[in-house]
Amino acid sequence: MLGGTGSFGRALVARLAAAGEDDVVIGSREAERARAAAAELGGGRVTGAANEVAARGADLVVLAVKADGALETARAVAAALGSTPLLSVASAIEVRKGVGALPDADVRSLAERIQDVVDAPVVAGLHSIAAANLAEEQPDEDAFVCGDDAEAKAVALALAEKVVAGRALDVGPLACARALEGLTAVIVNLNRRYRTRAGLRVTGIAAEP
Repeated sequence: MLGGTGSFGRALVARLAAAGEDDVVIGSREAERARAAAAELGGGRVTGAANEVAARGADLVVLAVKADGALETARAVAAALGSTPLLSVASAIEVRKGVGALPDADVRSLAERIQDVVDAPVVAGLHSIAAANLAEEQPDEDAFVCGDDAEAKAVALALAEKVVAGRALDVGPLACARALEGLTAVIVNLNRRYRTRAGLRVTGIAAEP
């Protein structure tokens, strides 16, 4: 969990620790900070290490750093990551005073740009889930995941199923991260306008196709 000391990373670690099925390694640029967060969040099955160490030997690495540091972090851990799937959860949105949250002006998603700097297959997801909702309990929301590598996407969907009370849904290729990342701006605007913590559920899906 790279960026596991941030708000979303901590919330995601808390949900995985509560599920009790996986060993989780929190990554940070400062190993001591990661170890402190691990001791606070999960005890035995949660440990902490420097980002490069946390990226080695995992089944899935979650890139949960803030958007402005995502590409730099991805470059820094690329060698340690190798071919391990990388789940990008960040959204590069802009918040303007008097206007609200806006999707990133870049035509390509942040996840697609991360794919350019690592050899590992990149998947994207969980963008519509607020850290505050995730921190308290499994939110009654669906989680959306996209990617071009079927095996990597399956691993990310399995993680998503453990942290939401709704469903983990495959929404297509990595290019769909452009829409998923934009959803973050939509959720931020809804929360500010209606003073709530909104989430998303999809209707009309009865079972796996």
